[in-house]
Amino acid sequence: MSEQDKDAGRAHGEGWWETSIIEMYPGVIRLRGYEIQDLIGRVSFPATIWLMLRGELPSEDQADLLGIALAAAVDHGPQAPSIAIARMAATCGVGINSAMASAINVLGDVHGGAGEQALSFYGDIAAAMDAGTAIEQAVVARLDRFFAEERGYVPGFGHRFHPVDPRAPRLLEVTRDFAARGVVGGRFAAIAEAIEAEISRRKGKTIPLNIDGATAVIYGELGFPPPLTRGLFVLSRSVGILAHAWEQSQRGERNKGPLPREWLWAYTGAPKRPLPQDDASG
Repeated sequence: MSEQDKDAGRAHGEGWWETSIIEMYPGVIRLRGYEIQDLIGRVSFPATIWLMLRGELPSEDQADLLGIALAAAVDHGPQAPSIAIARMAATCGVGINSAMASAINVLGDVHGGAGEQALSFYGDIAAAMDAGTAIEQAVVARLDRFFAEERGYVPGFGHRFHPVDPRAPRLLEVTRDFAARGVVGGRFAAIAEAIEAEISRRKGKTIPLNIDGATAVIYGELGFPPPLTRGLFVLSRSVGILAHAWEQSQRGERNKGPLPREWLWAYTGAPKRPLPQDDASG
């Protein structure tokens, strides 16, 4: 092989996983151009998440607000499928990474995806506002289209356990505080509140903002696109998943299923029946 061919092969290999995120070679690690040793002890974990996803360091206030949203959604107890799966997996003797992976893999459209859906919903309204539509009219038009599609609920609103999700009002309060200080604009908080008011008017009862809708407000205010909202939720809920997997692994219980063994599932199949007899005449 000629030197020219070797150089071409090397260039092809080096470009195979081209990335603007990290530069690394023996003795050097740089994240988005910053030396890792300069980041350590000076840049918080939320700020590092921002840097990795966005390419630039956030302001201290932006990092604080991101950290607040991440901290708010870390856990919702073993009734949440992801947490229950982490605990059951731990009783099967798998490592903590496998228990976490099993749990994270169920964070999809139904369980874990509402934040992404909510921010997309807010974004449609924000786009209409950018085109000159008043917020109230934009909300009404978007909800008209949504309910015309016969969807039963608006993502980010209502909760099957909490009449009022205790996390949501506080997150909106915090967002308003950061908006008053000029850290964020406050537009997505206003959109969420307008949606809540219009849903309540239509339903004749309050369907309050939930954790997914409230964190979507913050992620929207901070400029994150909707698909990253789901990834940020996974990061957040991974903390609870890790805690539950670890706690369960310390208890020594084995093969613990979703129900106590004295409670069996409801069987809805055929009643007890004999096997067909062989045809003696055959």
